[in-house]
Amino acid sequence: MMSLPIMQIPKRRAEEEARQKKVVDHHLTPAALERLKKELNDLEKRAIPEGAAELHRTAEMGDLSENAAYQHAKDTLRRLHNRVLSLRYRINNAVIIQHGTDSIGRVSIGTTVTIEINGKEKTFEIVGSSETRPEKGRISYLSPLGAALLGHIAGESVVVETPDRQVTYKIIAIN
Repeated sequence: MMSLPIMQIPKRRAEEEARQKKVVDHHLTPAALERLKKELNDLEKRAIPEGAAELHRTAEMGDLSENAAYQHAKDTLRRLHNRVLSLRYRINNAVIIQHGTDSIGRVSIGTTVTIEINGKEKTFEIVGSSETRPEKGRISYLSPLGAALLGHIAGESVVVETPDRQVTYKIIAIN
């Protein structure tokens, strides 16, 4: 089987400047990293060869300028190549989140924190921004609450400013 080269994406100055201003979060749990590796493997071993075969098949139909199937196959293959580039970048730059507290018992990325707000207890896992699911108790360390909790220990209270008020959270437990 022939290995196909990955297409390079041209870099535009405006896009590069926007990318530099954006906070890039490379934090991933081991499970998320494994999912990305599986997706990359599937793309390289199955989807791209199938897409290349489809492109070749539709190219044989004739006039490429009027061939909608060829244009569609070309766009699909381009999207697949872009996804491969994105996955390789994320995998190569991943910062693996280790579960638990730091050596002093402070909240850090990967920590599970139980907090009390208005007499109710809630538990959150502090994760990277690509894995947040607030409804499942997973919040980003970049979120207002996640950022406020970082570095604190059990028994302390943190205050989070919202547009209309201040909310105080008491840290009950850290795992």
